Amino acid sequence: MRRLTYAALLGTAAAATPLAAQPTPQDYRQRIEAIDDKGPALHAVLVLAPLADGASDGKPSGPLAGRAVLIKDNIETRDMPTTAGSLALKDNATGRDAPLVARLRQAGAVILGKTNLSEWANFRGDRSSSGWSGVGGQTKNPYALDRSPCGSSAGSGAAVAAGMAWAAIGTETDGSITCPASVNGIVGFKPTVGLVSRTYVVPISSSQDTAGPMANSVADAALLLNAMAGTDPADSATAAADKHRVDFTQGLASASLKGVRVGVLRRQAGEIASVSALFDKALADMKRAGAALVEIDYKPEDRMGEAEFALMLYEFREGIDAYLAALPGDPPARDLAGLIAFNQAHPEETRWYGQELFEKALKATDKAAYEKAHADAKRLAGAEGVDALMAANIVAVLVAPTAGPAWPIDLVTGDHFLDIGAGSLAAIAGYPHLSVPMGAVEGLPVGLSFIAGQWEDAKVLALGAAYERARTVRLAPPGLRVWGE
Repeated sequence: MRRLTYAALLGTAAAATPLAAQPTPQDYRQRIEAIDDKGPALHAVLVLAPLADGASDGKPSGPLAGRAVLIKDNIETRDMPTTAGSLALKDNATGRDAPLVARLRQAGAVILGKTNLSEWANFRGDRSSSGWSGVGGQTKNPYALDRSPCGSSAGSGAAVAAGMAWAAIGTETDGSITCPASVNGIVGFKPTVGLVSRTYVVPISSSQDTAGPMANSVADAALLLNAMAGTDPADSATAAADKHRVDFTQGLASASLKGVRVGVLRRQAGEIASVSALFDKALADMKRAGAALVEIDYKPEDRMGEAEFALMLYEFREGIDAYLAALPGDPPARDLAGLIAFNQAHPEETRWYGQELFEKALKATDKAAYEKAHADAKRLAGAEGVDALMAANIVAVLVAPTAGPAWPIDLVTGDHFLDIGAGSLAAIAGYPHLSVPMGAVEGLPVGLSFIAGQWEDAKVLALGAAYERARTVRLAPPGLRVWGE
């Protein structure tokens, strides 16, 4: 049987790609060599797994049998180092799988390799560049090689968009799955915090961290989530996961927007006319599919972002100290203070930006202030945020553009994020957030966000799949060239 081309696979929409149509792991290895190591040199993949054709585990079986999956390099895998992009962890070979990785293997997935990321998941210093790490260098956006791949899961997003794996796993604290999905023209899903285990994942925030799937369709993302989700006794946040774990692929093919009240976060579309016009096309597609659009004028309180930052500093210090202290082997740092010292002794780490966030986190020791910040953040984003907006407007879901078009990569002054999107609401509340491609602005992809309440993951995926089928705007595959050429 003739194998589908990479372009054809990238164009696959609502349905999960049949296994028979998948390139083999060896095909993907060759693709990685051709465009990641050579050619446009995307620098999305850090390392390939030994025997990535699955021979090490016998013939794979299960719902993900033989499907090649890349793992963000802040998630531990037994056969490759886990570096978080930092030279301090370049030899961090723990010999263990994170439970979410073990679940993927049990479902038959072939773990192809590890992806580059923003170093320490973009929580080290000011003026960082998304997708840059001391270990892997700068990841490029396959739609525009001079433009940012966004977010700390940059390598996962770029790799899937460029056809270097069937799917990838990213992690998000605030925007690090959904933003790279948006600017790389793929689907990214941040689940409810606690649906997927965080054990053996390099931490930032115990309140907000989660892993999630990044794929070419909502159905593929749901198939991955089926394998990843579940209770882990070592992660207390997942205590209720098995209770809320369902077959997330069920009903996707027949999901409908007919009669669904959709909350339109108009202010979160920003002030760029081209993005607003694309958003209007997406809304028109949903309306034609039967959705009832409800305009919502929402402006978040400044305190929400301030509280989030305070809780992240405190939780990062606690989390990274515990993670480093428990590492097997002999890492060069056993706590945050040790990491700061390591970076001071290795100027190649801080050539492009510093470690201001590390230094602030080291001083974030006021527990009472942390507890107030935590309560404020959860209340403003959850009860008085997503929950209140949905209840007051009687809507099933909230929608907005996920992010703006990708900006030029700038290692000197760092990222240039646009004030677009509502993802922080879902991130801070710990609620599900799905980004689905809705088109492009001047060839630069932009995603559409679907956000709902805690444990409403299946509903968000279903409505995203319904939009995916209703979408009339076509997104071309990436050109692997500099923007405008």
